[in-house]
Amino acid sequence: MSTGQPSPDPIRLVGLTLGYDRHPAIHHLDGSVRAGDLLALVGPNGAGKSTLLKGIVGEIPCLDGRIERSGDLAYMPQADEIDRSFPVSVADLAGMGLWRRGGAWRSLGRQRRRIEAALAAVGLDGFEARPIGTLSGGQFRRALFARLILQDCSVILLDEPFTGIDARTVDDLLALIRIWHGEGRTVVAALHDLAQVRAHFPTTLLLARTPIAWGPTARVLTSENLARARNLSEAWDEEAPVCAGPRGGVAHDHGAHDHGARDHGAHGHHHHEDAA
Repeated sequence: MSTGQPSPDPIRLVGLTLGYDRHPAIHHLDGSVRAGDLLALVGPNGAGKSTLLKGIVGEIPCLDGRIERSGDLAYMPQADEIDRSFPVSVADLAGMGLWRRGGAWRSLGRQRRRIEAALAAVGLDGFEARPIGTLSGGQFRRALFARLILQDCSVILLDEPFTGIDARTVDDLLALIRIWHGEGRTVVAALHDLAQVRAHFPTTLLLARTPIAWGPTARVLTSENLARARNLSEAWDEEAPVCAGPRGGVAHDHGAHDHGARDHGAHGHHHHEDAA
């Protein structure tokens, strides 16, 4: 699995506001995800993590600003958003990752070896014919990761990939993410387990509808930043129109966006502005 030559930043967010019915769920976000980043999205419930991922893949239109994308992109939504009653086998589910290159169901037979190899890589060898509705939560998540393997994209977006699954499956899937990162792929994951983020994700974006901090994980996940995220999340006005943020006049306080990882510093090419 090769990502080819070095690429420009695959995701750039410019004055981005995302939301529903003209009510913002994420307010004025600026910054870039670098090629090869292993980035965690964290924040309180309702902070906008899933909304941001859906905006990046084009499921939610921008209310303001824009998203610039380059390269190929794979997206895994939260598992509970996927209908597991649909009558397909584990091999069929994983094989959907070949559609971008193969195009149609008829191509799957010719790709059987690739599908079997992907399922073996996630610990599901021998599960090819099993209906997806018979899988445990961890097994289903493994099948979704096999689909990502077959998509073979340079940018991978994961929405709560480890929620509700056993520790062994989490460890196995984290190992696969480390392999992707080692191959130079860009991985962005919405997560809620901060210990997991600190242990495995070198860069973090902390959201509370508005960006709180973006940079090296140890400098983002401070007690002060986490408390600020909680306070802003609690203060947010759900009925606020575009360009109005949490009650209390902090709509445009972008926090300490010190994206200094890899020696780019606060004034590197990411241009995350530090608030006074």
